[in-house]
Amino acid sequence: MAGELTLGSLFDGSGGFPLGGLLAGIRPVWSSEIEPFAIRVTTKRLPFVKHYGDIRELDGAKLEPVDILTMGSPCQDISIAGRREGLAGSRSGLFYEGIRIAEEMRRATHGSKSRYIVWENVYGAFSSNGGA
Repeated sequence: MAGELTLGSLFDGSGGFPLGGLLAGIRPVWSSEIEPFAIRVTTKRLPFVKHYGDIRELDGAKLEPVDILTMGSPCQDISIAGRREGLAGSRSGLFYEGIRIAEEMRRATHGSKSRYIVWENVYGAFSSNGGA
């Protein structure tokens, strides 16, 4: 449909961003997640969404371009309940994989997609490891 916004979800979990998008009239296209139970939940709720696995194995230039790229990268290293290693931590540092995907997609589409990037995370994301 012309004018329809599309959405791709990285670190998808159980599909909160795609479901919210769908309820707002946005078409979820694909997601990336590694947890089997979360993938089963999303597959049941949104059977038309294409599922990809580990974000580290994706190439943003080969994914279907989307208008909105969402990501809720792991929070363990940036949470006030964790060690506060920041984005330098092995888990929360996967944030940079999301940025890589976005950059690859933008290069492949000559800057037209994705138009919006939404990052969801914990409050401590901006204060852990000196804000780095």
